[in-house]
Amino acid sequence: MSLLGEPGLCFPCSFPIKAMGRAEEGFDLMILGIVRRHSPGLGETAVKIRLSTGGRYMAVTVTIEAMSQGQLDAIYRELSSHERVIMAL
Repeated sequence: MSLLGEPGLCFPCSFPIKAMGRAEEGFDLMILGIVRRHSPGLGETAVKIRLSTGGRYMAVTVTIEAMSQGQLDAIYRELSSHERVIMAL
Protein backbone atom coordinates (compact mmCIF):
# COMPACT_ATOMS: atom_id res chain seq x y z
CA MET A 1 0.00 0.00 0.00
CA SER A 2 1.13 3.53 -0.65
CA LEU A 3 0.24 6.82 0.95
CA LEU A 4 -1.61 9.11 -1.48
CA GLY A 5 -3.84 12.14 -1.22
CA GLU A 6 -4.74 13.29 2.26
CA PRO A 7 -2.36 12.51 5.12
CA GLY A 8 -3.28 9.20 6.71
CA LEU A 9 -5.17 7.90 3.69
CA CYS A 10 -3.67 4.66 2.36
CA PHE A 11 -5.08 2.97 -0.72
CA PRO A 12 -6.88 0.71 -1.13
CA CYS A 13 -9.10 1.56 1.83
CA SER A 14 -12.72 1.49 2.93
CA PHE A 15 -14.14 5.00 2.43
CA PRO A 16 -17.65 6.32 3.19
CA ILE A 17 -19.15 8.83 0.75
CA LYS A 18 -22.25 10.75 1.83
CA ALA A 19 -24.62 12.70 -0.40
CA MET A 20 -27.62 14.68 0.78
CA GLY A 21 -30.65 15.96 -1.06
CA ARG A 22 -34.43 16.17 -0.96
CA ALA A 23 -36.14 12.92 -0.02
CA GLU A 24 -37.63 12.37 -3.45
CA GLU A 25 -38.32 9.08 -5.16
CA GLY A 26 -35.21 7.58 -6.70
CA PHE A 27 -32.68 9.87 -4.99
CA ASP A 28 -30.95 6.94 -3.32
CA LEU A 29 -30.80 4.97 -6.58
CA MET A 30 -29.37 7.97 -8.42
CA ILE A 31 -26.59 8.35 -5.84
CA LEU A 32 -25.87 4.63 -5.98
CA GLY A 33 -25.69 4.78 -9.78
CA ILE A 34 -23.16 7.61 -9.73
CA VAL A 35 -20.94 5.91 -7.17
CA ARG A 36 -21.24 2.55 -8.93
CA ARG A 37 -19.93 4.09 -12.20
CA HIS A 38 -16.65 4.75 -10.38
CA SER A 39 -16.67 1.68 -8.14
CA PRO A 40 -18.31 -1.14 -10.15
CA GLY A 41 -17.79 -3.89 -7.56
CA LEU A 42 -20.05 -2.16 -5.06
CA GLY A 43 -22.35 -4.43 -3.04
CA GLU A 44 -25.90 -3.60 -1.95
CA THR A 45 -24.90 -3.81 1.74
CA ALA A 46 -22.56 -0.83 1.24
CA VAL A 47 -25.51 1.62 1.24
CA LYS A 48 -27.14 3.29 4.24
CA ILE A 49 -30.07 5.69 3.97
CA ARG A 50 -31.23 8.12 6.61
CA LEU A 51 -34.12 10.57 6.48
CA SER A 52 -34.10 13.91 8.28
CA THR A 53 -36.34 14.34 11.31
CA GLY A 54 -39.05 16.01 9.22
CA GLY A 55 -38.60 13.56 6.36
CA ARG A 56 -37.84 16.26 3.79
CA TYR A 57 -34.20 15.37 3.25
CA MET A 58 -32.30 12.15 2.70
CA ALA A 59 -28.66 11.27 3.39
CA VAL A 60 -27.23 8.36 1.42
CA THR A 61 -23.91 6.92 2.61
CA VAL A 62 -22.10 4.54 0.29
CA THR A 63 -18.96 2.83 1.57
CA ILE A 64 -16.58 1.88 -1.21
CA GLU A 65 -13.20 0.22 -1.45
CA ALA A 66 -11.31 3.31 -2.65
CA MET A 67 -8.39 2.55 -4.95
CA SER A 68 -6.99 6.06 -5.46
CA GLN A 69 -7.43 9.75 -4.74
CA GLY A 70 -8.35 10.21 -8.41
CA GLN A 71 -11.27 7.80 -8.02
CA LEU A 72 -12.57 9.71 -4.97
CA ASP A 73 -12.15 13.05 -6.75
CA ALA A 74 -14.14 11.79 -9.75
CA ILE A 75 -16.99 10.59 -7.52
CA TYR A 76 -17.15 13.89 -5.61
CA ARG A 77 -17.02 15.94 -8.84
CA GLU A 78 -19.95 14.03 -10.32
CA LEU A 79 -21.99 14.10 -7.11
CA SER A 80 -21.35 17.80 -6.51
CA SER A 81 -22.33 18.76 -10.05
CA HIS A 82 -25.66 16.91 -9.96
CA GLU A 83 -28.67 19.24 -9.55
CA ARG A 84 -30.39 16.97 -6.99
CA VAL A 85 -27.39 16.78 -4.64
CA ILE A 86 -27.38 19.53 -2.03
CA MET A 87 -24.15 18.40 -0.36
CA ALA A 88 -21.54 15.68 -0.78
CA LEU A 89 -19.18 14.75 2.05
